Amino acid sequence: MELFLDTASVKEIRSMWEAGILDGVTTNPTLVAKEGRRFEDVLREICALGIPSVSAEVVATDTDGMLREGRHLREFHPSIYVKVPMTPAGLAATKTLAKEGTRVNMTLVFSANQALLAAKVGAAYVSPFIGRLDDQGQDGMDLVRDILGIYRNYRFPTKVLVASVRHPVHVLEAAKAGADIATMPYAVMEKLVQHPLTTLGLERFLKDWEKVPKA
Repeated sequence: MELFLDTASVKEIRSMWEAGILDGVTTNPTLVAKEGRRFEDVLREICALGIPSVSAEVVATDTDGMLREGRHLREFHPSIYVKVPMTPAGLAATKTLAKEGTRVNMTLVFSANQALLAAKVGAAYVSPFIGRLDDQGQDGMDLVRDILGIYRNYRFPTKVLVASVRHPVHVLEAAKAGADIATMPYAVMEKLVQHPLTTLGLERFLKDWEKVPKA
């Protein structure tokens, strides 16, 4: 499973990229706004790191506007995936963009029917938001499993990108279900490597090493 960071912080991205565990980045208008910088400047800096997959979201709500923004975004860098919302206008825009060779990440997906439509119009990624479903009393991972089952039935090439990841258990469950990608905040990715027994074990090893004669 590929691991993506859901952030617009170049510092966070660089940290995980240099650690060798990062496969891609997803951004959205909210994340970019937190950086207090021009969207295009942030996007160029992220792409310059060599990240192979960078999702950048359109903000238009009509099909023509999405097409205009999507065509502009795809010219930034070969790594760009254009994020388009799951709406009737978004489906129409995705169909056109996909036919033109643009890789689309269809976002804000909350049902298996929506995911089916995203695959039908040629989205490269579909992003089910599991954390937000959990917030509403539903099991977000049930949606992921439903989507994966449907895609296997019909051999859709669309990859399932699990989004709105809130904690390491979401990542674990996504991996167990067979999701292609999970995108998460920096704090969650940090926790993937952490375990109290690892810390304790290392401390004991180092303490014992101090007792070993050095000459």
